[in-house]
Amino acid sequence: MLSGWVVDRPGPMITEPLVRVGRPKPVPGPRELLLRVEACGVCRTDLHLAEGDLPPHRRETVPGHEVVGRVIGTGELVGRFAEGDRVGVAWLRGTCGSCAYCLTGRENLCPYSLYTGWDADGGFADFTSVPEDYAYALPEDTDGRDAVHLAPLLCAGIIGYRALRRSDLPAGGRLGIYGFGASAHIAAQVALAEGATVHVLTRSKRARELALELGAASAGAAAERPPEPLDAAILFAPVGDLVPPALEALDRGGTLAVAGIHLTDIPALNYQRHLFQERNLRSVTSNTRQDGQEFLALAARIGIRVTATPYPLDHADRALSDLAADRVNGAAVLVPD
Repeated sequence: MLSGWVVDRPGPMITEPLVRVGRPKPVPGPRELLLRVEACGVCRTDLHLAEGDLPPHRRETVPGHEVVGRVIGTGELVGRFAEGDRVGVAWLRGTCGSCAYCLTGRENLCPYSLYTGWDADGGFADFTSVPEDYAYALPEDTDGRDAVHLAPLLCAGIIGYRALRRSDLPAGGRLGIYGFGASAHIAAQVALAEGATVHVLTRSKRARELALELGAASAGAAAERPPEPLDAAILFAPVGDLVPPALEALDRGGTLAVAGIHLTDIPALNYQRHLFQERNLRSVTSNTRQDGQEFLALAARIGIRVTATPYPLDHADRALSDLAADRVNGAAVLVPD
């Protein structure tokens, strides 16, 4: 039997939208892997799904798309992985492979794309499945990168990496990061390793302290002006009110990348203050598998330090509630018994 959580009736966490369930263990399809979950990161996208900011794609879906698991079963057409292998499951679960976007290296924009924990059951459970072609090979514990610290790399890390690339940060440039949760604290480390000066702006005092520990040049409140003009910025907080001050903080030709899948409404922009001098505003949509492969290789090379707070699987609802209330420093991660 599978033991896990499903989104029952989306709504604020105080309404208890997550419900614990027992189900038959999944049976892998011909090209799928069956995994025993070792750890599953808790992403803000899971919170958006639970609270109804993202409309459910199916009833009673198991959330969770930052999964570290061990292969315990395979479909008959699987060839890349075998039982006992350690693999990662990320947000992107399937694409058509034949549309104009897929054929030009932009599979993240595929109109037929499918997502873990939204279109199919994810990792808020003790077992899950994944199509082999969308699973990532993961290292064992020989370098100390245990499952709790690997799990956030599979979405927070990958999406943060894509957002950083979308921001067009020049070599040695000045980067502003708005919001400093799971994804931001990983992206900051990549930028710092590549020689950037990083300024963090976030409402959480603990997050500002973490940013300075990791090497940020400054850490201020979310709507403050950074101490110098920015060449690039990333908005991780799902707060549209931060778009105007982030754009205004950009130097000429700078780019603001909005990293979240959900954003509250953006206030009216003033062309002269916010967009003139070729300042750019960009969104970030999902990721490609190439993004994932590039980021995981980079993370291993530079030694990303993941700040993680483990929660027992039994307390998945509390983990999401803590995330909603900004009580999580770094990343929350569920660990099955």
